[in-house]
Amino acid sequence: MARPRVLLLIPPLTQLNTPYPSTAYLTGFLRSRGVSCEQADIGIEMVLRLFSRPGLRTLFDEVGRHEERLPVEARRMLNARQAYLETIDMVIEFLQGRKPSLAATLAQRGTLPRGPRFSGRTPFRRPVSAEDRAKQLATFYLEDLADLVQAVVSPHFALSRYAEHIARSASSFDALEKALAEPLSLPDRLMLESLWEHVDRVKPQLVGLSVPFPGNLYGAFRIAQAIKRHRADIAVALGGGYANTELRRVNDPRVFEYVDFITLDDGERPLLSLIEHLQGERARDRLCRTFYREDGRARFADDPTVRNFSMDEVGCPTYSGLALHRYLTILDSTNPMHRLWSEGHWNKLTVAHGCYWKQCTFCDVGLDYIGRYELTPTDRLIGQIRQLIAETGRRDFHFVDEAAPPAGLKALALGLLERGIRIRWWGNIRFEEAFTPDLCRLLAASGCIAVTAGLEAASDRLLEKMKKGITVDQTVLVAAAFREAGILIHAYLMYGFPSETLQETVDSLERVRQLFAADLVQSAFWHRFTATAHSPIGLHPNANGIRILGPRFGGFAENDLRHRDEAGDTPDWLGEGLRRSMLNFLEGRGLTLDVREWFEQHVPRPRVSPAWVQTLLERRLIRDDPTVERRLVWLGEAPLNREIYPKLPREGTNWLQDLIRQATPTESRAGHYPRVRDVLAGFPGGASRFNSFLNTPAWRRLRRAGLLLV
Repeated sequence: MARPRVLLLIPPLTQLNTPYPSTAYLTGFLRSRGVSCEQADIGIEMVLRLFSRPGLRTLFDEVGRHEERLPVEARRMLNARQAYLETIDMVIEFLQGRKPSLAATLAQRGTLPRGPRFSGRTPFRRPVSAEDRAKQLATFYLEDLADLVQAVVSPHFALSRYAEHIARSASSFDALEKALAEPLSLPDRLMLESLWEHVDRVKPQLVGLSVPFPGNLYGAFRIAQAIKRHRADIAVALGGGYANTELRRVNDPRVFEYVDFITLDDGERPLLSLIEHLQGERARDRLCRTFYREDGRARFADDPTVRNFSMDEVGCPTYSGLALHRYLTILDSTNPMHRLWSEGHWNKLTVAHGCYWKQCTFCDVGLDYIGRYELTPTDRLIGQIRQLIAETGRRDFHFVDEAAPPAGLKALALGLLERGIRIRWWGNIRFEEAFTPDLCRLLAASGCIAVTAGLEAASDRLLEKMKKGITVDQTVLVAAAFREAGILIHAYLMYGFPSETLQETVDSLERVRQLFAADLVQSAFWHRFTATAHSPIGLHPNANGIRILGPRFGGFAENDLRHRDEAGDTPDWLGEGLRRSMLNFLEGRGLTLDVREWFEQHVPRPRVSPAWVQTLLERRLIRDDPTVERRLVWLGEAPLNREIYPKLPREGTNWLQDLIRQATPTESRAGHYPRVRDVLAGFPGGASRFNSFLNTPAWRRLRRAGLLLV
């Protein structure tokens, strides 16, 4: 029996600038196993159908049918219908990057109709290019249209999520089933038009729906509903991040009237097992990490004889079938770190599966995506980078690790430098002391432009309770190392952690303010702590000082838990002050204000010294210790600038030339770089002369010129 054809879909809606990588990973894997697999991003296709001249014509026709009860703003937009129809294609082409020459036209007053989003917006603090100004105006324009859709046509619609409110804390299937019983909205219809085009083209026997976030769930079930109504012969499987965290106990049989299978954790093995099942080669009860319905009940199968594929076996992601030139750049901030999430395409890869730390009490450390740690072999990663450059023609990469390990990044950086591969890249890390100034310089030389990391609560007491494994002082020094290397930083922050006091929240904000003021952090985001069902806190609430209030599990989703903090003091109104402060810090505003100014209610004075960051930086001591195990890597020019030679002993010139030759990254060197102790032993005059040399201006010049100890 021939293997079934597979169609993998990203349902509406994730970010608009680049496809979510789940189907790219799985398509690459399945093709490497000889499976006929195609993929499509239904979300971007739905948006482009809506934001087109025919789409807007239909939108305004539907809006017009409600004219008598429209809000004032919607009525004004309806009156500007013709202006929107005449400009929509121009705006989309510009935001796709296909016609940058339109910037001057779009920025000219009178070109674009101006709705509510144009009013009261704070102008950019930084001087901006005409292109960025046009992107901002075009973004306001699209946001106005999205607001109109949401207010009049479909309450589920937003630019980066679809019916997210239905999926959040959906312990019962009732709310989703009720939404699916409603008539199709305009976005729903456009979504299904795209679906049927791909079904007719691929003629699949299996459709896989990737649901990474709550904002993809409704779209996935609408697609599944349509397939079951009109093509019941097609098997439908659902997986992804939402299923992996929220649907681990699903037992409501109604769910399986829409999808045939729900898979958990990495999709490679479950999908291959499903394909074998559809071929008649594997019994249903021998599937891998898969829910299905049998005799009116939800069943779970997990064949203990099969293993996960290693990072060396999963193939290379592919974007084949995803039209990268059609994605949109949305600009809501000129902050260079913040805009990485919303501008341009980034090829996605993974340095290591899972998290090497996996101790944080708020994190799902017991689940596979965190708990199973495995480093991707560097040669494999380099090969994937080369393959994606050849396929996409793009040299921008986002490493989507839970926490990329310092050793793995070091190996990647050296591998790129040895092979002369020039890329730009960013990824998620921990604020580890292992990220020394020299390692950060090495990462920057290999193309690293930014990192993201969890500072969480900027309080040592809370960081210890979280088992985060870092301190706030350590964070300053690590951030300084990245910043001095020219690498931008985004920090993830939370408030309301169990036992957190109002004073600690204010102190955290003061520390964050100082990090921004010193330009050690360029972007950050606060979110309210949520206890999750699979985290140590959620599993052992009493031991962590909270009481779980619900929701009662109703057979569908289970993750976010409502709780009462028995010892903490972080009222909800704090969130608005933290949000306002961050919006201003991102644009460089308000960095000298007393942090109490951001809150509408009284908060205590911060207890943090106003010179906390400055004092730490002034006291920082960077000294080369020859007893620490390090290897030397040379990033400078060759031959070395002659000004350093006269500072060396005469016999040291040959030693230095040999050192630079051995320490220069080349493909033949393949990671074999001289160790400090070997260099010390070979220095003219021996170890004592070398130790003296470490304290000379010549050594410091050599270090500045590009000699790293990593």
